[in-house]
Amino acid sequence: MEENKSKVTIHGMWASTYSKRVEIALKLKGIHYEYVEEDLSNKTETLVQLNPVHKKVPLLVHDGKPVAESQVILEYIDETWKNSPRFLPNDPYERAQVRFWSSYINQQVIEVMGQVVFQEGEAQAKAIEEAKERFSVLEEGLKKHFPGKTIRKNDDVGLLDIIIFATFGSHKVYHEVFGVDVIDPVNIPTLYNWIESLKELTVMKEAEVPSDRLVPFLQMYRQRRLQQAANA
Repeated sequence: MEENKSKVTIHGMWASTYSKRVEIALKLKGIHYEYVEEDLSNKTETLVQLNPVHKKVPLLVHDGKPVAESQVILEYIDETWKNSPRFLPNDPYERAQVRFWSSYINQQVIEVMGQVVFQEGEAQAKAIEEAKERFSVLEEGLKKHFPGKTIRKNDDVGLLDIIIFATFGSHKVYHEVFGVDVIDPVNIPTLYNWIESLKELTVMKEAEVPSDRLVPFLQMYRQRRLQQAANA
């Protein structure tokens, strides 16, 4: 681990999968940091001032310099602290594939997951079918471009692994809350086993949000969003 003498602060929110990405990355690198929990309904002046474009979490502040957006932050961390694990492969093509499938998760999969979670009835059923199709595309992409992927220790973890775990690590909780199961060992075995392998690492176990805290939060959040949609 590389000794860190600079000041690092994360502005995050405990249930945010995007914030979780940054926390995992810093822990993997062995970087000491200060964590500021943000109330998203009453954001701190610091967050608003240092992230004036989006005013969102996560925000990394390194020696007074703010860096926004989770994937940008992950690459910034890897370029700033060059100790192991390195988050991106040395090979340009492999690096391109990591970025492509990370982008696919960010732009395609998370979007449709939101539609599944915050809709009901026929609209939700349609979104579930679309989600299954996008997860199938992701499954085939992981199988083709990352054959024989093994994760046994922290040094095996890269940018795509961080995004996969932070985004899908709680998929069983989502099934419990929303009654939707799109990641299963029969239909999506590569992604399912990828997640299970990551869960064995201590750093990932420490990053997991306890289900007894996450379940009521997700239930409340879903009802609020459904109510807002009904009143719109």
